Amino acid sequence: MPHIDEIRLLRRRSKAFLERAMDSLNSGDYDIASFLSEQAVQLYLKSLLLEKLGDYPRTHSLSTLLAITKKVPSCERITELLERNKTEIRLMEDSYIASRYLMREYTREEAEVLVNLAREVLKLGGIL
Repeated sequence: MPHIDEIRLLRRRSKAFLERAMDSLNSGDYDIASFLSEQAVQLYLKSLLLEKLGDYPRTHSLSTLLAITKKVPSCERITELLERNKTEIRLMEDSYIASRYLMREYTREEAEVLVNLAREVLKLGGIL
């Protein structure tokens, strides 16, 4: 698959994850909303790295993706947004595992913060 097709696919999926996160938030399913917001950001960052560098690491770690993205000169706005929200990024990263495997429940407030951050990232990235 040519890179442009993979970039489009990742971004389409990123947007779909965000839409499902908003649906889950509205229906009171906060664990899933939190998880899906993480997926939206993760796939967007991977699409950005693929676009700018031609590849991306096969990792689920937002911290790792952010560290690489910070080194890309044309990604300052996204990295500044994510750096300002490091606590939320850690919570988002935790939701990748916790919402599926741990006895941890996310609150409405936590889910709202994560969904709103994912929305900001995708807006800044021009997906929304």
